[in-house]
Order: sequence, then structure tokens, then C-alpha cells
Amino acid sequence: MSSNTTNISLLHGMDRIGLRAWFARAFDAYTRRRSRIDQIEALQNLSDAQLAAKGIRRDQIVQHVFRDLWWS
Repeated sequence: MSSNTTNISLLHGMDRIGLRAWFARAFDAYTRRRSRIDQIEALQNLSDAQLAAKGIRRDQIVQHVFRDLWWS
């Protein structure tokens, strides 16, 4: 008769440091995304005249907020 032993981890080999780093990256991504959403909402609440003073049209708000991620 044979006996098989398996160690199945829910973390799939991720140690505590790896798990902590994953949560840190996930939280950082969330806060960056949330910050951009807040910027979009703030700009959407401005009048067209206020946006024009900033050099932004209403249909350019999202592109303006994410301009550092897009090709120039």
C-alpha cells in the first residue's frame, strides 16, 4: 500500500512577505485610481467657464486626468 502526502497552500507558495507586498501594491493601485476618480468628479462639478479658464473642454476631462498615462 502507498501513501501520498500533499501540502496544498491557499496562497500557492506565497509567503507572508509576498502576501504583504501584494496587498501593498493592490492598496496603492486602489488609492491612485480613487484619487483620479476624485479629480474627474471635481472637474465635472466645475462650470464650462471654469473649465475653459483651465484650458479643458468638458469632453476632455478624462483625458486630462489620465494624460500622464497616454501617449503624447
